[in-house]
Amino acid sequence: MESSTAVRYSGIPDKSPIMDALQTRSNVLQMTQQAEDAVLKPVDCGAWSHSLRAALAARIALNNALPELAEHYMALMSEDDCLAIANTDGDGSEQHLAHVVKYMDSVAVSPRDVVDADISALQQHGVSDADIVRLTELNAFMAYQVRLVAGLNLLSEMPA
Repeated sequence: MESSTAVRYSGIPDKSPIMDALQTRSNVLQMTQQAEDAVLKPVDCGAWSHSLRAALAARIALNNALPELAEHYMALMSEDDCLAIANTDGDGSEQHLAHVVKYMDSVAVSPRDVVDADISALQQHGVSDADIVRLTELNAFMAYQVRLVAGLNLLSEMPA
């Protein structure tokens, strides 16, 4: 379980009642790690490299005020130009990915406001349906991951 990204960035001490409780759910944390590996390092990347996926994950973590988690994902990047994608001050224009960054930010920050036109905008930029699904899978996982890490962080702050 110690290899789980969520636990590593939770702030929960190794020797604590909370960690003991998490041990009883180690299968869930193991499946969470498997899901992370699947969306960040899939065999079939489609249009999105492993580095770009890590940059988008870092961006989502930063948009959710989790800088340590963002650093974890930035460490997975092997392409320097992806660092600009991870930076929430940038919009992806220099990498010709503004449409992707806009979509990912929208889904990550205000998912209820995403509409058909957002998907159409990706398609108009030549993004295939399969690659739209890949982006959405990454965003869905990150929505879960940031909430899990935030919740575990809250638990770590509780008095023993």
